[in-house]
Amino acid sequence: MIVLAIESTAHTLGIGIINEKEVLADKRSMYTSEKGGIIPSEAGLHHKKVKDLLLAEALNESSLTMDKMDIIAFSQGPGLTPTLLEGKNFAVELAKKYKKPLIGVNHIAGHLELGKFFTKAKNPVFIFTSGANTQIIVHEGNRFRIIGECLSIALGNALDKFGRSAGLGFPAGPKIEQLALKGKYIDLPYVVKGMDVEFSGIVTAAIQKLKSHKLEDVCFSLQETLFSMVIEITERALAHTQKKEALLIGGVAANKRFCEMLSIMCKERNAKFYACPMKYAGDNGVQIAVLGLLQYKSSKKLIPLEKIDINPVWRVDEVETDWIKK
Repeated sequence: MIVLAIESTAHTLGIGIINEKEVLADKRSMYTSEKGGIIPSEAGLHHKKVKDLLLAEALNESSLTMDKMDIIAFSQGPGLTPTLLEGKNFAVELAKKYKKPLIGVNHIAGHLELGKFFTKAKNPVFIFTSGANTQIIVHEGNRFRIIGECLSIALGNALDKFGRSAGLGFPAGPKIEQLALKGKYIDLPYVVKGMDVEFSGIVTAAIQKLKSHKLEDVCFSLQETLFSMVIEITERALAHTQKKEALLIGGVAANKRFCEMLSIMCKERNAKFYACPMKYAGDNGVQIAVLGLLQYKSSKKLIPLEKIDINPVWRVDEVETDWIKK
């Protein structure tokens, strides 16, 4: 069975093609800006502009044609409305034209299942860290359960917000990571509330530090502080759930220092640490394809094309995980 999938929740338009064993194509085009953050309407226009070329590139990479696809999947939410609409409209267009079943999937659940697809993790504590989300997630009782999360701004957005003030452009995370390699620690606030974290005040403090400290030092300290907070609640989650695996997913999983810190913590707890491969840490069509395939195989129920819609605020704990065996 072959799946073609479209990811369009935010800055990345991704098209992935997979079969039940391997990735056949993974093509992406990312909206970027030199200054400021993501502008949703501009990101939507970017996706509309590049979608046909990206599809052609994905089909070429897979050496397949649309008639060979068994299923089309798309990211139904959560995400930015303009970009989600572009992805949905493109998916419906293709499903109608080529008479293929269409599956809408939860973007975050796609990240979770992609992590399992590429690693040996079976029943982990998920550390989901992206631009819009920072959540500690476990699977219990046919649902994903969020047992810890950010109270305001998420980890990826926190880094990007600081990056805007520091003139680093978007996305800022990779640039902060490189600058941090040359920095040393300075004090920043540290805010953990039970199983939740609060980043907004820390970012504000870091921006103020730019007036009196080197950019490299602020980048290093911001990374160390934010990552340490997430690791603290991850360790607490492992203790509470008695799980023996931790799986890092989402765009911030590309940060080598974050992976190193999590690996050290897991080793000290005799837990196995897994990270989604760096190539697939950010948003991509493959994550949507993996979950689309799982959902289709577990239930052949399809929503009529004219009734399919997006859900920009679709939380992962609202998803019924029928594809996961008890």
